Amino acid sequence: MSSPVTVAIIPIGGVGARLYPLTVDTSKSMIRFLNRPLLEFILETLIVSGVREVYMGVSGYVNYVQVFEHFGSGEALAHRFSLGRDQFRVRYMPNILSRGNAEAVLATIKYYSIRGDVLVTQCDTVFSHLDLSRAWYYYSGRNCDMLVVLKPVRDPGEITRYGVAKLRGDGTIEYFVEKPKRPEEAPSNLVNTGIYLISAGRLLEFFESSVGAELYREGYVDFGRDVIPAMIKNEYRVCGYPEDMAWFDVGTPEAYLEAVFYLLKNTPQERLGVDFAYEGVRVMGRRTLSREFQRSLVERARSGVITLTGDVLIGRHCTVGDQVVIANSVIDHYSVVSSEARIEWSVVMDRCHVGRRARITRSIIGRHVIVDEEAVVEDSIIGNNVYIGRGAVIRNSKIWPSRYIPPGTVLVGVTLS
Repeated sequence: MSSPVTVAIIPIGGVGARLYPLTVDTSKSMIRFLNRPLLEFILETLIVSGVREVYMGVSGYVNYVQVFEHFGSGEALAHRFSLGRDQFRVRYMPNILSRGNAEAVLATIKYYSIRGDVLVTQCDTVFSHLDLSRAWYYYSGRNCDMLVVLKPVRDPGEITRYGVAKLRGDGTIEYFVEKPKRPEEAPSNLVNTGIYLISAGRLLEFFESSVGAELYREGYVDFGRDVIPAMIKNEYRVCGYPEDMAWFDVGTPEAYLEAVFYLLKNTPQERLGVDFAYEGVRVMGRRTLSREFQRSLVERARSGVITLTGDVLIGRHCTVGDQVVIANSVIDHYSVVSSEARIEWSVVMDRCHVGRRARITRSIIGRHVIVDEEAVVEDSIIGNNVYIGRGAVIRNSKIWPSRYIPPGTVLVGVTLS
């Protein structure tokens, strides 16, 4: 069934401070995620759901330039999904100051004269699927002005991280409790995912009303914090739509790793861009050199020359030395893992060099990083273009981009900015 909703708007703003140091020099929408930009994974999910026009509500120079230079008008994504050049399109909000995600959506709707129903999702939330047709029929059948996709949360401890909805019997939202201090203060286990279906006309109407115009003047233009509560209070039909899907707010390094490991394990390999797998190991690449590397990797794993365990994703044109151990980790394109190195429960982004006998555990290693021989990185986040010298030890620390860590240095529990 084709979806009646084919237009999506993605607000992209802010500096992503909670993800520092990964976002010090990178738009949060463009951090590497399963060997591609995070936003690319989101767009792929939208295309599979039936979206054919995406408007990027970009705010700020870095956000715009990095997103535009990678995605352009969407031609590469269209080609990947066998869509014609006019069947999928990416467009961008002009350089208009936006003070929140609702203002970015409003400005985009006005600039492009968008009409009809629109899907809104965030640039730092990933989800495994969305039955957009079913959501739209729920939304239209109840004559909703706006639909909020809600995720049932089973862990009471997680509820305090999100806005939690109280639903009426007719499916409309009575109110939200924003980040309740204790789980027992939550009115339900249904949290706001930041995924919305909304009528462009009704959103324009709201901001032209006295209530909406005042919010706009005062700069209160965040959907979850400002606009949705005001719409509910002023008797707009804001409906809640429970959807039990895999969904992650990738706003912190911890949440990022949680999302990576879950989706690596549970995403079909074609969605990962992989058509070669050996047990839990997925290896990207389809050309002759890649096929030779894949065959060699399997032979060496079977003979015990290398050890690959758990769920592993290895990108294109990587090198893996003898006696290497890789367990439950992601190795991005063009990376070198030297002999006797050990990588566990970690993400190593593209064009990194992991030296002989180096050890990386429960960490995120940014792009173009060198972890030299016998260095140790544990429970740490390393920014882009960092050099970690031979024998250095980094534990429970954050290292900002382009830092030089001399050989033999020991850093424990520090933030090096």
